[in-house]
Amino acid sequence: MPWDWDKLQKQKVGRDGNPPQMDEVFDKFKGLKGKLPGFWVVIGIVIILIIMSSSIYTIGVNEVGVIQRFGKYVRITSPGLKFKLPWGIEKLTKVKVLLVYKEEFGLRTIRPGVRTQYARSTAYLNESLMLTGDLNVAVVPWIVQYRIKDPYNYLFKVRNVNATLRDLAEASMRLVVGDRSINEVISKREEIADQAKVLLQKELDEAETGLNVVTIEMKKTNVPEPVQPSFNEVNQATQEKERMIYQAREEYNKAIPAARGNAEKTVKSAEGYALDRVNRSKGDAARFLAMYAEYSKAKDVTRRRIYLETLKDIFPRLGSKYIIDAEQKNFLPLLNLGREKGAEK
Repeated sequence: MPWDWDKLQKQKVGRDGNPPQMDEVFDKFKGLKGKLPGFWVVIGIVIILIIMSSSIYTIGVNEVGVIQRFGKYVRITSPGLKFKLPWGIEKLTKVKVLLVYKEEFGLRTIRPGVRTQYARSTAYLNESLMLTGDLNVAVVPWIVQYRIKDPYNYLFKVRNVNATLRDLAEASMRLVVGDRSINEVISKREEIADQAKVLLQKELDEAETGLNVVTIEMKKTNVPEPVQPSFNEVNQATQEKERMIYQAREEYNKAIPAARGNAEKTVKSAEGYALDRVNRSKGDAARFLAMYAEYSKAKDVTRRRIYLETLKDIFPRLGSKYIIDAEQKNFLPLLNLGREKGAEK
């Protein structure tokens, strides 16, 4: 739409030389808006599309949706077509709770299939190299399969869930293998896997990772050949490791109960403070309602009483007060007001 600048300047001033009134401005704006209906329609469509694209979402059959509102967890949604608040207000994170994940230790899968091919290199040897209960060294490769059972803990309780899982799985397997002889490690792999599964699940629950161990599969175990020269060093390192583990658990058992007690004390104190504030607020509200009910019954009397009580509080703060007859026409008596106070002293 072309603009006539001279005409626009003339319209700024009315016939009497004053600026145009607000109703005239709004009338002109409405007329202009009526000439550009397509622009507003396009803007509205774009806004609606943005809101709809960020508000409507679909959850698959093997997953759930975790909704955060301004970063705070609010709810979990089930599979299907769902609705949430637009982008910037609520955030969606999809978590596959029925998918089986796996972590491999001491090996890596090259080609999955009926006859899966694995890669066993020296890079993965440290993960599977373990000391048995009879002070022998064994190479124990294994696979942990797991699911996500608690999306809230999985997303918000642990910073790096996969690293925590690997650390706990390795610690659990080493603990179980450390109680068995080399012969048991080779011949009783299923029994060791079941025991390691129970121990690992316990550690995962204590760490609140939100994971559920489906199974632990132990692959073929064997004994490395060049272990004899370093046997004594490995034995000494293992004993030092056990000592540090027990020391860490001792410190854990001392610190955690004290922290829980302090937390419980803080919670109870906060609850007491909240209850006190609520009761005080209810009392003030009840008092105000009672005063208002009495005021409604006798408004003139209540208004006069409030006026007199206000004057009663104000007058003592005013100091000396002089009351003069309204019929007094001579100002001479006013000259002795200050002297009378000094004479009394």
